[in-house]
Amino acid sequence: MIRSDDRRARVLLVEDEPMISDITMEALVEHGFDVEAVASAGEALKCLNAGTPIDILFTDINLPGDMDGAALARCARQILPNLPVMYTSGARSAIEQLNPVEGSMFLAKPYDLFGIGRLLEYLMLAKPTRPSLKAGRA
Repeated sequence: MIRSDDRRARVLLVEDEPMISDITMEALVEHGFDVEAVASAGEALKCLNAGTPIDILFTDINLPGDMDGAALARCARQILPNLPVMYTSGARSAIEQLNPVEGSMFLAKPYDLFGIGRLLEYLMLAKPTRPSLKAGRA
């Protein structure tokens, strides 16, 4: 997917299963995205805090370490308030317990690799624009 500034949209893929990460990254690249793949929420936050251009967060809910995908999404939205978020999981219990960020989507595993690009494009185009927390303050 090409953004209005002529660069490819960049996905931050957070998936701790190497085979799933590789297959998903390949599918996203074939759909026209640039992909930064990491295996944990901590690595994802390092990318976000470093100012790496990210247009969408695609994260597994069940991640190793102290932070799951839901907590990662909340932290990511503090850094980039309008960041589109796509959650994924193969565990039905994760879906039922998820407290998603506003405007996000959930994609159950196993997902359709051919349709994933269209879903991410839709999520990016549909993202709400939130006013900056600094806007409107005197």
